[in-house]
Amino acid sequence: MKIKHSYIFGLLAATLASCNNDYLERYPIAELAPENYFRSAAELQNYTNAFYNQLPDALAIHYNNPHQADDEARNTLAAEIQGTRETPSSGGGWNWAELRRINFYLENSHKCTDEAARLQYDGIARFFRAYFYFDKLVRFGDVPWYDSVLDIDDEGLTKARDPRKVVFAHMLEDIDFAIANCQEPKSGQLITKWTALALKSRMCLFEGTFRKYHGLGDAEEILQQCVAASEELINSGTYTVYTGDPNTAYQELFIAEDAITSEMILARQYDATVPFVHSANFYILSASYGRPGMQKSVVNSYLMKDGSRFTDIPGYETMQFFEETQNRDPRMAQTIRTPGYKRIGRNEVSVPDFATSVTGYQYIKYVLSPAFDSGQSTNDMPIFRYAEVLLNFAEAKAELGTITQADIDKSIKLLRDRVAMPNLDVAAANANPDPYLLGEYAQIQAGANTGVLLEIRRERRIELVKEGHRYRDLLRWKEGARLAKPFYGMYFPGVGEYDLDHNGSIDLVIYQGQAPTTVPGRQYQRLGELVLENGTNGGRIVNLPDIIKRWDESKDYYYPIPTQELQLNTNLQQNPGWDRTGS
Repeated sequence: MKIKHSYIFGLLAATLASCNNDYLERYPIAELAPENYFRSAAELQNYTNAFYNQLPDALAIHYNNPHQADDEARNTLAAEIQGTRETPSSGGGWNWAELRRINFYLENSHKCTDEAARLQYDGIARFFRAYFYFDKLVRFGDVPWYDSVLDIDDEGLTKARDPRKVVFAHMLEDIDFAIANCQEPKSGQLITKWTALALKSRMCLFEGTFRKYHGLGDAEEILQQCVAASEELINSGTYTVYTGDPNTAYQELFIAEDAITSEMILARQYDATVPFVHSANFYILSASYGRPGMQKSVVNSYLMKDGSRFTDIPGYETMQFFEETQNRDPRMAQTIRTPGYKRIGRNEVSVPDFATSVTGYQYIKYVLSPAFDSGQSTNDMPIFRYAEVLLNFAEAKAELGTITQADIDKSIKLLRDRVAMPNLDVAAANANPDPYLLGEYAQIQAGANTGVLLEIRRERRIELVKEGHRYRDLLRWKEGARLAKPFYGMYFPGVGEYDLDHNGSIDLVIYQGQAPTTVPGRQYQRLGELVLENGTNGGRIVNLPDIIKRWDESKDYYYPIPTQELQLNTNLQQNPGWDRTGS
């Protein structure tokens, strides 16, 4: 049975937001003036509950781009991928209201005489201040650091941006305080010591690798902090990788009505009785959200079931759907439709639906039974997952050049054991780096650990696909140019009839010119609407010519500051490449 913490937090957050739309208002709400509030543990809890409103919902992270970045193709693309971002007049993520509420709390929580409670809820507040600034750091780089409530005439309102390294140092102070003071009993819905360690692991991996690949310096000490936070969580034994049948365990994590808290550190709850639901089924199975489909480069990245590389097989580029999906890492068949797929709640086998998946590689991750198809999905959605911490640990160690086989054995091996895949061999990977992955990551630096680092990136992409990490991964690796590349889908040799799952029945007809007489149970795609890279000579499905994708290395790693903010505070300077009036 679901404990409805998330919905209470949402309602409290909405109440506070409705009472405090003005950043300069003296108190968040009148009845919470400090002289008559913040006196008890219950009042501290009630106030900090509203901070959970910062956490993402399913639509923001798991469905919408640009978060899926080059993992997912769609016929409607985010401005970040089209290269059409412009400098907004206002908004644009430059919003500080949540920060003011956090700082207001921290300035007044000392009025509570229950010191243990105060430390605990101060820890939650400082977790959310670090979380707030992490988003700002990723979007804008340098930002003003505020740790107090400012009045309308305070000089601090017109301060310049603080360097990102200064901001990040303050974030570390906050998250370390949260780690030391948040509750230890784990909870899938509440901020705990373990959630704070997971956030520190995430933000230190981002910042450490961003500094390394963007040449900002001081990367090593931050990567070491990622290792330390990750290792503390790992060594605690609080979480494990969820296991079961290797052919179903991975998928079960994402279709569970109640988050599987042996692995899910923090999840967004959904429940039809509140109601608080999401639209995963509708997003994936209708044409209304851009017909999302996995890109072929992800499909190519899945290893064979014996641990060998698919892209080492001669002719892999022209393999058709049935052949390329045989004997692969079991996570593939638990993430997209592969031959033999049966929808939850149905007995018939279903092939990919090209009307709702632009690449043909159709997601099943998060998809429930047909009863939820009208936008009423109630499976909980991951925000922090133990698997991510394991991957963060391995990557940080590899980037530092200190990774050992023992490190892999307590991180990557656990993820592969879930699906009965062979372990990653550090020595073998470094002796023979994957040429396909070398071609995928132009900025990776050659060295003794190149091979294992590529394999960790492979593992991260496959394990965390469609969980909202990929865009930030490309930012920190300085691989944004990948977003400008065409997307590719399944390979077809040309027009003709195709038995996609080799069951003896035609599933798909690709035709040119006049539509053939339809036969029930078959899909029909006109050449030109389904675009093959070599036309009638076949090839991979490729994005339509009118889908434009651009990336500007000189400016697109950051977002622009809104012009209104630059006018209000002349000490702010715009990010490089973004002028004050346009794109």
